[in-house]
Amino acid sequence: MASSLVGTLGASSPWQQRQAIDDGVAGIIVDNVTGDFEDLLAANARYAETFELAGFDGVAHAGVGVVTCMDSRIDPLRMLGLQPGDAKMLRNPGGRVTPQALAALVLGVNLLGVERVLVVPHTQCAMATASEDELRRQVSDASGRDASWETFGAVADQMTALHEDVARVRAHPLIPARIAVGGFLYDVDTGRLTQLC
Repeated sequence: MASSLVGTLGASSPWQQRQAIDDGVAGIIVDNVTGDFEDLLAANARYAETFELAGFDGVAHAGVGVVTCMDSRIDPLRMLGLQPGDAKMLRNPGGRVTPQALAALVLGVNLLGVERVLVVPHTQCAMATASEDELRRQVSDASGRDASWETFGAVADQMTALHEDVARVRAHPLIPARIAVGGFLYDVDTGRLTQLC
Protein backbone atom coordinates (compact mmCIF):
# COMPACT_ATOMS: atom_id res chain seq x y z
CA MET A 1 0.00 0.00 0.00
CA ALA A 2 2.72 2.48 0.99
CA SER A 3 4.71 2.04 -2.24
CA SER A 4 1.63 2.35 -4.44
CA LEU A 5 0.54 5.37 -2.41
CA VAL A 6 3.89 7.07 -2.90
CA GLY A 7 3.70 6.32 -6.61
CA THR A 8 0.16 7.67 -6.81
CA LEU A 9 0.93 10.86 -4.91
CA GLY A 10 4.26 11.45 -6.62
CA ALA A 11 2.82 11.23 -10.12
CA SER A 12 -0.25 13.35 -9.59
CA SER A 13 -1.09 17.02 -9.35
CA PRO A 14 -1.52 18.69 -5.94
CA TRP A 15 -5.29 18.69 -6.50
CA GLN A 16 -5.27 14.96 -7.26
CA GLN A 17 -3.11 14.32 -4.18
CA ARG A 18 -5.53 16.26 -2.00
CA GLN A 19 -8.47 14.40 -3.54
CA ALA A 20 -6.77 11.05 -2.91
CA ILE A 21 -6.26 11.96 0.73
CA ASP A 22 -9.83 13.24 1.06
CA ASP A 23 -11.17 10.05 -0.51
CA GLY A 24 -9.26 7.92 1.95
CA VAL A 25 -7.08 6.38 -0.76
CA ALA A 26 -3.96 7.82 0.79
CA GLY A 27 -4.53 6.44 4.26
CA ILE A 28 -1.69 7.16 6.62
CA ILE A 29 1.67 8.08 5.17
CA VAL A 30 3.75 5.79 7.34
CA ASP A 31 7.20 7.04 6.39
CA ASN A 32 6.90 10.06 8.68
CA VAL A 33 4.97 8.54 11.57
CA THR A 34 6.87 8.20 14.85
CA GLY A 35 5.94 7.37 18.41
CA ASP A 36 6.99 10.81 19.63
CA PHE A 37 3.41 12.07 19.70
CA GLU A 38 1.53 9.07 21.10
CA ASP A 39 0.56 10.81 24.35
CA LEU A 40 -0.80 13.80 22.45
CA LEU A 41 -2.67 11.64 19.95
CA ALA A 42 -4.19 9.67 22.84
CA ALA A 43 -5.28 12.92 24.47
CA ASN A 44 -6.72 14.05 21.15
CA ALA A 45 -8.67 10.81 20.81
CA ARG A 46 -10.25 11.45 24.23
CA TYR A 47 -10.99 15.04 23.19
CA ALA A 48 -12.61 13.92 19.94
CA GLU A 49 -14.94 11.52 21.80
CA THR A 50 -16.86 14.47 23.22
CA PHE A 51 -16.02 17.06 20.55
CA GLU A 52 -18.67 19.80 20.54
CA LEU A 53 -17.21 22.43 18.24
CA ALA A 54 -18.25 20.98 14.88
CA GLY A 55 -20.09 23.37 12.63
CA PHE A 56 -18.31 26.55 13.70
CA ASP A 57 -18.06 28.95 10.79
CA GLY A 58 -14.63 30.45 11.55
CA VAL A 59 -16.04 33.88 12.40
CA ALA A 60 -14.86 35.52 15.64
CA HIS A 61 -18.25 35.46 17.39
CA ALA A 62 -17.20 37.85 20.16
CA GLY A 63 -15.63 40.11 17.52
CA VAL A 64 -12.20 39.89 19.16
CA GLY A 65 -8.73 39.60 17.66
CA VAL A 66 -5.69 39.13 19.91
CA VAL A 67 -2.00 39.46 19.12
CA THR A 68 0.04 38.04 21.98
CA CYS A 69 3.20 36.15 22.79
CA MET A 70 3.80 32.44 22.30
CA ASP A 71 4.67 32.19 26.01
CA SER A 72 3.06 29.11 27.55
CA ARG A 73 2.03 31.08 30.66
CA ILE A 74 -0.62 32.89 28.60
CA ASP A 75 -4.03 31.34 27.96
CA PRO A 76 -5.62 34.05 25.79
CA LEU A 77 -9.19 32.74 25.83
CA ARG A 78 -9.34 32.29 29.60
CA MET A 79 -7.49 35.58 30.14
CA LEU A 80 -10.39 37.39 28.44
CA GLY A 81 -13.29 35.20 29.57
CA LEU A 82 -13.81 33.91 26.03
CA GLN A 83 -14.68 30.53 24.56
CA PRO A 84 -13.55 28.67 21.42
CA GLY A 85 -15.03 30.41 18.41
CA ASP A 86 -15.06 33.84 20.05
CA ALA A 87 -11.75 35.25 18.85
CA LYS A 88 -8.90 35.14 16.37
CA MET A 89 -5.61 34.42 18.15
CA LEU A 90 -2.27 35.42 16.67
CA ARG A 91 0.83 34.38 18.60
CA ASN A 92 4.52 34.99 18.06
CA PRO A 93 7.64 35.69 20.14
CA GLY A 94 7.02 38.95 21.98
CA GLY A 95 3.42 39.39 20.85
CA ARG A 96 4.46 41.77 18.08
CA VAL A 97 2.42 43.07 15.17
CA THR A 98 4.63 41.52 12.50
CA PRO A 99 3.74 41.74 8.79
CA GLN A 100 2.14 38.29 9.07
CA ALA A 101 0.13 39.30 12.14
CA LEU A 102 -0.99 42.49 10.43
CA ALA A 103 -2.12 40.57 7.35
CA ALA A 104 -4.06 38.19 9.60
CA LEU A 105 -5.73 41.14 11.34
CA VAL A 106 -6.75 42.58 7.96
CA LEU A 107 -8.39 39.24 7.13
CA GLY A 108 -9.98 39.03 10.57
CA VAL A 109 -11.40 42.54 10.42
CA ASN A 110 -12.71 42.35 6.88
CA LEU A 111 -13.78 38.73 6.56
CA LEU A 112 -14.06 37.11 9.98
CA GLY A 113 -15.99 39.46 12.25
CA VAL A 114 -13.17 41.05 14.26
CA GLU A 115 -14.27 44.43 15.65
CA ARG A 116 -11.83 44.84 18.55
CA VAL A 117 -8.09 44.16 18.43
CA LEU A 118 -5.97 43.66 21.52
CA VAL A 119 -2.17 43.75 21.28
CA VAL A 120 -0.88 42.00 24.40
CA PRO A 121 2.78 41.64 25.34
CA HIS A 122 3.51 40.42 28.87
CA THR A 123 5.78 40.84 31.86
CA GLN A 124 8.98 38.79 32.11
CA CYS A 125 9.09 38.28 28.34
CA ALA A 126 12.37 36.82 27.10
CA MET A 127 12.05 38.93 23.95
CA ALA A 128 12.12 42.09 26.09
CA THR A 129 14.79 41.00 28.57
CA ALA A 130 17.46 39.76 26.14
CA SER A 131 19.16 41.49 23.23
CA GLU A 132 19.21 40.09 19.72
CA ASP A 133 22.86 39.09 20.21
CA GLU A 134 22.05 37.37 23.51
CA LEU A 135 19.23 35.40 21.90
CA ARG A 136 21.50 34.38 19.02
CA ARG A 137 24.17 33.25 21.48
CA GLN A 138 21.65 31.30 23.57
CA VAL A 139 20.23 29.57 20.50
CA SER A 140 23.74 28.82 19.20
CA ASP A 141 24.69 27.32 22.56
CA ALA A 142 21.49 25.27 22.80
CA SER A 143 21.57 24.02 19.21
CA GLY A 144 25.30 23.64 18.75
CA ARG A 145 24.95 25.56 15.48
CA ASP A 146 25.66 29.10 14.36
CA ALA A 147 22.54 31.24 14.83
CA SER A 148 24.22 34.59 14.12
CA TRP A 149 22.25 34.95 10.89
CA GLU A 150 18.80 34.53 12.49
CA THR A 151 16.61 37.46 13.52
CA PHE A 152 14.41 36.77 16.54
CA GLY A 153 12.87 40.20 17.09
CA ALA A 154 14.23 41.17 20.50
CA VAL A 155 12.48 44.23 21.93
CA ALA A 156 14.70 46.93 23.44
CA ASP A 157 11.77 48.95 24.85
CA GLN A 158 8.58 46.96 25.32
CA MET A 159 6.31 49.96 25.91
CA THR A 160 7.58 51.85 22.87
CA ALA A 161 7.14 48.71 20.78
CA LEU A 162 3.58 48.31 22.07
CA HIS A 163 2.65 51.88 21.12
CA GLU A 164 4.23 51.43 17.69
CA ASP A 165 2.38 48.16 17.11
CA VAL A 166 -0.98 49.66 18.08
CA ALA A 167 -0.31 52.66 15.81
CA ARG A 168 0.61 50.27 12.97
CA VAL A 169 -2.75 48.50 13.27
CA ARG A 170 -4.72 51.74 13.53
CA ALA A 171 -2.97 53.24 10.50
CA HIS A 172 -3.40 50.29 8.17
CA PRO A 173 -5.48 51.35 5.15
CA LEU A 174 -7.44 48.08 5.17
CA ILE A 175 -8.43 48.33 8.83
CA PRO A 176 -11.36 50.78 9.17
CA ALA A 177 -11.31 53.53 11.80
CA ARG A 178 -14.40 51.96 13.44
CA ILE A 179 -12.24 49.04 14.65
CA ALA A 180 -11.22 49.46 18.30
CA VAL A 181 -7.50 48.80 18.78
CA GLY A 182 -5.89 48.72 22.22
CA GLY A 183 -2.49 47.95 23.70
CA PHE A 184 -2.34 45.97 26.93
CA LEU A 185 0.22 44.39 29.25
CA TYR A 186 -0.46 40.97 30.75
CA ASP A 187 1.12 40.24 34.13
CA VAL A 188 2.17 36.59 34.22
CA ASP A 189 2.31 36.63 38.04
CA THR A 190 -1.18 37.99 38.69
CA GLY A 191 -3.13 37.21 35.51
CA ARG A 192 -4.10 40.88 35.29
CA LEU A 193 -4.44 42.73 32.01
CA THR A 194 -3.77 46.49 32.03
CA GLN A 195 -4.62 48.78 29.12
CA LEU A 196 -1.73 51.09 28.27
CA CYS A 197 -2.85 52.63 24.98
